[in-house]
Amino acid sequence: MQQYVPRPPSTVGDWSDARRKMQLRRSRPGHSWQRFGRTRRMLMWLGLSMVPVLIVGGQYWVQDVHPERERLAQTVPAVHDVYEAKNLADQRTAVVDMVGLGNVDATDTARSLGAYTDLGQVWAVEYDNSGIDTKVISDLIVDHAAATGTDNIILSGHSMGGVVALEVAQHIYEDTDTVLAGVVLDCTPVDLHAVRGDARDAGEDMLRWIGWLPGARESRSLRVLVETAARKDHFLDSNSWYPRVDLSALGSVVEEVLHDKVFSDDAASNGLIESQFKVIVASGAIDNLKSLAVERDGKPLPAVVFVRPRDGRFDPVVDVDYTQRILVEQSGGVDGTLLVAKLDGIGHANPIQQPAAYNAAIENRIAPFLRSLLPSPPVRTY
Repeated sequence: MQQYVPRPPSTVGDWSDARRKMQLRRSRPGHSWQRFGRTRRMLMWLGLSMVPVLIVGGQYWVQDVHPERERLAQTVPAVHDVYEAKNLADQRTAVVDMVGLGNVDATDTARSLGAYTDLGQVWAVEYDNSGIDTKVISDLIVDHAAATGTDNIILSGHSMGGVVALEVAQHIYEDTDTVLAGVVLDCTPVDLHAVRGDARDAGEDMLRWIGWLPGARESRSLRVLVETAARKDHFLDSNSWYPRVDLSALGSVVEEVLHDKVFSDDAASNGLIESQFKVIVASGAIDNLKSLAVERDGKPLPAVVFVRPRDGRFDPVVDVDYTQRILVEQSGGVDGTLLVAKLDGIGHANPIQQPAAYNAAIENRIAPFLRSLLPSPPVRTY
């Protein structure tokens, strides 16, 4: 009969849980790191866990965002000739129209303002749908003026388009030899405080989503998400203790976004809307106004015309009374270069809807005021 011999204690220790854990620690990646070993290993695993995310993100960027950026990089803003001057002698002056938030081409708006032909030609700016560069727009206008023999420029901007016009005006006034005779601001907010609460919140929501989602400025696939989120008040009920979604309203919003903002050739891109709204957020308009109030190289000071409803409550987007106070401070009021034209029967920057009111104001007040400030034509000797 074989005698039982107990296993030595050292052999039993080979199978202990403590020894197994020690062996695992010795064999894991980075086991030899003594200095900041735990931190270095944590960073290593974090980096490895990011590999799938980077692969998916890279494919999204390469397949969706980059091709759209390449396409948009080939586009440029344009200036369209809308009307000739009513009188041949006024061909040396041009009124250049610019539209506001969410719009691309000012041609239709400019067509509704035929009374500007009393001052000169009428042009319209079509934005680059990838965004706005006011220096590029100002150079484009100056080049078009040189090509057509135009000496004097009057800029006209509607709503946020007026803020864009002010930036363009500063470039023309400070950096070129072209005479900037004036800027017409139609219900324009001079800073974010001039935008009423509901309109400001919608714009800030859009800006926030564009900032959070990489590639949202260019991506067509994210356009639906960004635009739908900006309209959340149409389908999301936050009054209860938990948010409730009205699925029927959500479906209507998605359908509207697809029709008006994704598949429409005339829709402004998210990048363009972001560029327009950021101008307001940065409060650049007040600085532009200050620049236009300082004499430059003997140039005449540009006039500023503010078009608004007679009763400020009829503008649901912009606090025009607030804007008027700022304009009086910056442009000298009645003793300076400012004209305020209060119109009956208009709302927020709607010349296409109320052309009679706008054209009557241009013919009776705005055109005579701006014409009085235009420099005399040069005397030609032969």
